[in-house]
Amino acid sequence: MNIALVGLGAMGSGMAGRLVDAGLRVDGFDSDAEARARARGRGASVHETLEQTLAASPGPRVVWLMLPAGVVTRSVTATVLDAVGHGDIVVDGGNSHFADAAGHSERAVGRGAAFADVGVSGGQWGAEHGYGLMVGADEDTYRALTPVLDALSADGGHRRVGGPGSGHLVKALHNGVQYGILQAYAEGFALLRAHPEVDAAAALGAWQAGSSVRSWLLEQIIAAVEADPGLDDVEPVVPDSGMGRWTSEEAIRLGVPTPVIAAALHARFRSRSDGSAERMLRAARTRIGGQR
Repeated sequence: MNIALVGLGAMGSGMAGRLVDAGLRVDGFDSDAEARARARGRGASVHETLEQTLAASPGPRVVWLMLPAGVVTRSVTATVLDAVGHGDIVVDGGNSHFADAAGHSERAVGRGAAFADVGVSGGQWGAEHGYGLMVGADEDTYRALTPVLDALSADGGHRRVGGPGSGHLVKALHNGVQYGILQAYAEGFALLRAHPEVDAAAALGAWQAGSSVRSWLLEQIIAAVEADPGLDDVEPVVPDSGMGRWTSEEAIRLGVPTPVIAAALHARFRSRSDGSAERMLRAARTRIGGQR
């Protein structure tokens, strides 16, 4: 099976290496020269342009996109869908909005190809340990992708979660849940630090050693605390990728209460606030208090 891998960043280059190690042919492209060099070092055949990459990868093939969500992914996806033919499979492995998948799937089918949206989790560690893959595709496309999914995933780490669109939906909800888990760990760490007699790093280690709150996320937190016990070098500003917002929007649309996820998302907003919202709230409370 031939793979054209578009996007060779931190995750893409690791994916290229796993595919090559599994004996699959990989033709890769990235606009960044350093990214191309990393993928070449992992054994991929790297090209200077998207067009050269597609031309070098004979069909039927899998064209796997690992690009930032938004304008770039939509533009490249449109170009790829115009270039594929019978038997090809286009995979969007980025964090795209799940609503985009239906149109992409329709265009692919119109050219005799297929489309799958795959939520990819595992970050830079996936190159060594394998990725968790949430696949949105029809049954036939999922079966055809199995050699690629087996090569990329952790043991048993890929599942078909529904038709086109469902892979990115499940990944968005996954990230929303992750927001809530991380917020809870952050609050727990803050409480540990509020007790100077407690060794916070040791406490986290005890939590990880068989307790009910152990997790891979906690493992990463412990590594960070061991390197910087007070996390003094960590900026108290937390970005959001947009997937937590999509999760909250979907919850509102369906009327499903998700207070933990919403609160965790708002905590990220608050971390980036310049304090104006807090000042307005205090002023409002003062006015209300004066009216009583």
